[in-house]
Amino acid sequence: MTGGTEVAERLTGLVAALRAHGVRVGTGETVDAARAAAVLGFTDRALLREGLAATLLHSADQRRVFDAVFDLYFPYGVGVGGSGPVPPADRDDLRDRLAAALADDDASLTARLAIEAVDGLGGYGSSPGSDGWSAHQTLDRLRPQTLLARVRDEVRRRGGDAGFTDRLLEDEVRRRIEAFRALVAAEARRRVAERRGRDEIARRAVAPTADRVDFLYASRDRLAELRRTVHPLARKLATRLAARRRRAARGSIDLRRTLRGSLSTGGVPMRPVLRRRRPARPELVLLCDVSGSVSGFSDFTMLLVQALHDQFAKVRVFAFVNRVDEVTGLLRHGAADPEGLGARIRAEATLTGWHGGSDYGVALGEFAERYGAAVGPRTTVFVLGDARTNMSDPNLPAVRRIAARARRVHWLNPEPRAQWGTGDSAAPDYAELVAMHECRTARQLGALVSRILPV
Repeated sequence: MTGGTEVAERLTGLVAALRAHGVRVGTGETVDAARAAAVLGFTDRALLREGLAATLLHSADQRRVFDAVFDLYFPYGVGVGGSGPVPPADRDDLRDRLAAALADDDASLTARLAIEAVDGLGGYGSSPGSDGWSAHQTLDRLRPQTLLARVRDEVRRRGGDAGFTDRLLEDEVRRRIEAFRALVAAEARRRVAERRGRDEIARRAVAPTADRVDFLYASRDRLAELRRTVHPLARKLATRLAARRRRAARGSIDLRRTLRGSLSTGGVPMRPVLRRRRPARPELVLLCDVSGSVSGFSDFTMLLVQALHDQFAKVRVFAFVNRVDEVTGLLRHGAADPEGLGARIRAEATLTGWHGGSDYGVALGEFAERYGAAVGPRTTVFVLGDARTNMSDPNLPAVRRIAARARRVHWLNPEPRAQWGTGDSAAPDYAELVAMHECRTARQLGALVSRILPV
């Protein structure tokens, strides 16, 4: 990669892909990245990666997206960290050289072997240059996982196991093999991107940042990553809510006092006098479905509200499956252990009756009967759940009773709006009585909380 135009295109493409995934990159940061690339050069790819990351990223959670996108726009073998792909060798020879590279923990050679493996084993189709590239096919043919014992024994033979127990040495070898598998996946993705267009692959194939992951489809690892964003998000929302509260406290113009003050300026109201408001902090009630895949969404929202508790006069939290129970105390106790919050709630609270499926009608009715006093004219109620009733009665009268007592009721639904009303979803029926909002990601949740929470 020697042409300045090509470098500029790849860099601007990288920036555009990051922006498409929600990473805020300004013009100044893009210029800084270009200057860093000019200073660092393109011979050391790892150094270039770190330089661009330092100039373009704002937080550690953006690194996952950056690394995947960087591999598309600045891959191995395109003038960055190498002079081009090595001609493919046969499978057995490739396995021998890979075992040696893994034993030596030679990252540079391992990366080159990943390129060679995809080139020799990953192509499929009949057209010249292959119709496509498959990481799965490459790894299935090469089977690097079967090299574990061989690499371990080679490390021991060379005396490179100092400080490693047998278990730790095997874990280290597994880590090196997984790193090679990731390199193969990145190389196959890069080749597909070169054929189909890097921008399209960057948009479709790169995993989003944690705050853009669908709550309903997030893996356990992504949910754990998401929980780590609770407190930074809470600090940001607290700042916004405090600013809104300060603006709301200014009140409207006091016409009588303004006109009286204008007598000294000939009747011209030079300085409007505002009525001072002293808005009371709102009370908040959370009513959370903690069944099935919805539980990840409810757990995250409960943790977020707990982190925001100073913004409210009172916070009470209730969880349900087909029975409802107050879990406010468990939430405070669970603040130091967010990953165990959901399990503790399901273990210690009474959430199910004679069957284990969710039943919104029964749970909402029980809440209105047992805990109706928790809702008053200063209370905002958030209902968290997908509104899927398992074909049972949605109990709309109970929702009317709650809405009649509360200041406002907002229903946060983690399902896409297009799925409301399909199957056993009673979302349209509930939406006629209370405000229902699509809330599929942490980003959407943060925007909703800052917009709809009262001051």
